[in-house]
Amino acid sequence: MADIGVVCPKCGTLVPPETVLCPECHTILDEPELAPVTSPDVTPSLPPEELPPAGAEATPRRTPPPRPARAPTTGKPSPFASELGRRLARLNQWSDGVRALGVELPRLPGWAQEIARESSNPEPWAEVVRGIERIAQKRVVAAFEEWEKRTKVRLTRLEAYSVDSRLERDQIEDALLSARSGDIAQALSAFQQVDRVVSLKERHLDQAREELERVVALLKDMSALGIDPPQDATEVADDLESELRAGKLAPLKQQIRAIRLQAVTRLKAGLPQYISEYGDYLLSERTHGIATELEGIELARGAREFFRGRPEDGVRRLRALQQRHGMLPNRPARAAARPTALRD
Repeated sequence: MADIGVVCPKCGTLVPPETVLCPECHTILDEPELAPVTSPDVTPSLPPEELPPAGAEATPRRTPPPRPARAPTTGKPSPFASELGRRLARLNQWSDGVRALGVELPRLPGWAQEIARESSNPEPWAEVVRGIERIAQKRVVAAFEEWEKRTKVRLTRLEAYSVDSRLERDQIEDALLSARSGDIAQALSAFQQVDRVVSLKERHLDQAREELERVVALLKDMSALGIDPPQDATEVADDLESELRAGKLAPLKQQIRAIRLQAVTRLKAGLPQYISEYGDYLLSERTHGIATELEGIELARGAREFFRGRPEDGVRRLRALQQRHGMLPNRPARAAARPTALRD
C-alpha cells in the first residue's frame, strides 16, 4: 500500500504527505491525530467529492449526460442554397418531361442536397450540379434525335395520304435546336405540341382506314353469302382508297356511310331468308345423322349480331360458318365482279 497523502479535516481536500498547511482552507495539518490515507500502488487521482466513503464498495463512474443539440443558426440563407434549389427543381422538371421519350436523367441524392445546402464551401457542390446538368443535357439531346427519326417516319406515312405536315417538321427542328442550346423547357414544349398533333392526325387517318376496310369486307361477305351487294367490292375499294390517298377524309367518310346504309338495307331484305334456308339445311343434315348443333349455335349468333345493329360482325360470322360447313345447295356466291350493266 502506498501513502497517497492525508485528508484535511475541515474541507476534506486530499493533500500530499508531509504537507503542513492545507492549500484550500489553510488549516494546519501536522496534528498527531491525523492519520495518512493509504491505497493500492495504482490508484486514479480523484477529486475529494468523488472519493467513495470508507468501507463502501467501489461503484462505476457515472457517464456524463449528452450535450444538448446545438440550436440552428438563425441567419440569412446562403445564396448558394437558393441557387441549388432552383437548379435541382429544373433538373426534376427535365426528368418529368423526358419520361415520354423513354429517358432517365441523373439526380443528386437527397442526403447530398442537404449537405450541399449547409456546406460552408459550396463551390465543389456547385461543380457537381453542373456536371449532372451536362450529363442530363447530353441524354436529352440524344433522346430528341431518336424522337426526330421516329416522328419523321410517322410524318412520311401521313404525307403519303396527302396530310400536310410542314409545320410539324419545322417544330421538330426548333425542338432540336432548343435542346442543343440548353433550353430544355422550350424543347419539351415543342415536343409535346408535335406529338399531340401528329397523334391526332394519325388517329383520324386510322379511323378512316378502318371504316374503309370494314365496308369493303361487308360487301365481300354479302357476295360470298349470295346476297347482291349495292356496289362491287373491288371498285368500291379502289375508289375509297383514292379518296383516302388524296387526303379527303370528310368526303370519304360520307361516301362510306352511304355505301354502308345501302348494304344494310339490302341485308335486311335478303338476310332473313338466307338464315331460314341455312337453318333448314342444317335440320336436313341432322335428320341424316350429321351432328349440326355447333353450326346451329353459330348461325343463331350471326343472326343475333346482325339484328342487334352490328351487321359487319353478323355477316362475318355467317360467312365463316359457310366456309367451315359448306355453302347452301342451289345458292352459289355472287361473282366478285359483276357486269357493268348490272352495276349501273
